[in-house]
Amino acid sequence: MSARRLFAIMVKELRQMRRDRITLAMIVGIPVMQLVLFGYAINFTLRDLDTAVADQAGTAASRAVVMDLQNSGVLRPVRDASSPQELMTMLRRGEISVGVVVPPDFEKRRIEGREAVQVLVDGSDTSVQSATAQLAQMPLDSSTPYARPKPSQIGVVGFYNPERRSAINIVPGLIGIILTMTMVMFTGVAIVRERERGNMELLIATPVSRSELMIGKVLPFAAIGLIQTTLVLLLGAWLFEVPVRGSLLDVYVASILLILANLTLGLMISTKAQSQFQAMQMTFFVFLPSILLSGFMFPFAGMPKIIQYVAEVLPLTHFLRLVRGIMLRGASIWELWPATVALIAFTTVMMTAAIMRFRKRLD
Repeated sequence: MSARRLFAIMVKELRQMRRDRITLAMIVGIPVMQLVLFGYAINFTLRDLDTAVADQAGTAASRAVVMDLQNSGVLRPVRDASSPQELMTMLRRGEISVGVVVPPDFEKRRIEGREAVQVLVDGSDTSVQSATAQLAQMPLDSSTPYARPKPSQIGVVGFYNPERRSAINIVPGLIGIILTMTMVMFTGVAIVRERERGNMELLIATPVSRSELMIGKVLPFAAIGLIQTTLVLLLGAWLFEVPVRGSLLDVYVASILLILANLTLGLMISTKAQSQFQAMQMTFFVFLPSILLSGFMFPFAGMPKIIQYVAEVLPLTHFLRLVRGIMLRGASIWELWPATVALIAFTTVMMTAAIMRFRKRLD
């Protein structure tokens, strides 16, 4: 073995790597991304959960109890409600994570030693259930002149997943994870593969417009995505008894919205990548933040606000709100309209940008 020839090959590889900007970006970007995400964005301690309060007593003591719950740092009252039924509607729609009910006979219950305050929790997110469980035994401040209920008089009730089974929370999210991983990669690689084989120029020479070409190339993958969705739903119901409390049609509509969003994202990647390997590399840059920041693996409410704003750009974040709301809380897709609109807007922007960039590359 010649050391000189070996050194020459090493220099050649390093120079080639330096010219490959995407590979160079991965060398530097992946360690930086993981350090920032795991060190800064990921936080298992949930604070300031969006909370609505139905204070039906309206006394100084009831207001003091609500203030004590807020001072725990776990809850952040953002809305008021007139009844427990209104709180349940907010929970079903995903507008809040926790609801606090102070009944009209709060004083009587407190004196008799019965449950005087009830905390309603969205159990479709097991991390929220774990964070609020401590409220039942929370030591309340007795330094104020108002008489407070004992810790045992605060009841915490989890809805939609009272058994705290992790599969109930994970399986619906797996639909989004699988569709994100496969749809983006399949589309990005498929378009680049056509270009590498020289077929793209032949297709462009036909009467088919560029828009028809791009849309026609990705629509078959939409059917594949629906098959994957069906497979996860069937296995989830059979192996883990995951319920579908809402409309099954709404689940498929939400899945189609995510499929289209990911397909257009894959198209955008394909207009940038020069090879199939580059397309897969760029897909990894999308998949890693999606799985870490969307709320699938780590609690969304525990992330810093600036990271939450970044996560709002990811289609998977909105899909998880849709699929968990429909499957676990029985909400309709119209009740979850903010997430629906976000996915439609993302698809529209990405498809427009991909078609414009595709035309620019070929002109």
